[in-house]
Amino acid sequence: MSRTLLLTLSLLLAACDLIRPYRIEIQQGNYVTQEMVAQLKPGLTRDQVRFVMGTPLLTDIFHEERWDYVFRRQRANSWEVEHLRIAVFFEDGKLKRVDGDTVASALGKSVQ
Repeated sequence: MSRTLLLTLSLLLAACDLIRPYRIEIQQGNYVTQEMVAQLKPGLTRDQVRFVMGTPLLTDIFHEERWDYVFRRQRANSWEVEHLRIAVFFEDGKLKRVDGDTVASALGKSVQ
């Protein structure tokens, strides 16, 4: 009886490692590609930037000349989280520069 119980418990413990709940991919924010950032040129209006990049995730009433595009993704069945942040700066209603993470670094970190 005890051998059967011990065998059953050890099989159940081994099965716990094999059985995992299904996890979905979670995306939050604005997905920004290198192609989108490459289309940004100094002098574009706010409407043109919004057409290329989409509506910014963050706009601050105290910093009206800055838009922030933030993206976060956690892939299914993974603990790894991908973060991306792009900030777009305006001067007199025209695009002045772009700053941020991975995508912008491919363009030299800022548009001058």
